[in-house]
Amino acid sequence: MALFKKRTVGKPGEWYYCLEHRSVEEGPECPGKDRFGPYATPGEAQRAMDTARERNLEWENDPKWHDRPEEPTE
Repeated sequence: MALFKKRTVGKPGEWYYCLEHRSVEEGPECPGKDRFGPYATPGEAQRAMDTARERNLEWENDPKWHDRPEEPTE
């Protein structure tokens, strides 16, 4: 008996961006490891890579993530 049921059908209005196919999908058609989402609209899902890039830049520049003192430069 499986511990987790495979969810093959998404809820209406759930949109995902598939990293493997580089396309927007309604409902989770591809495995979770290959997608971003859910998003409320197809347009938001289409922007998934831009959103991820923007968030990564924010996190890289967040001072809470850089708690090591900088080494002095000579």
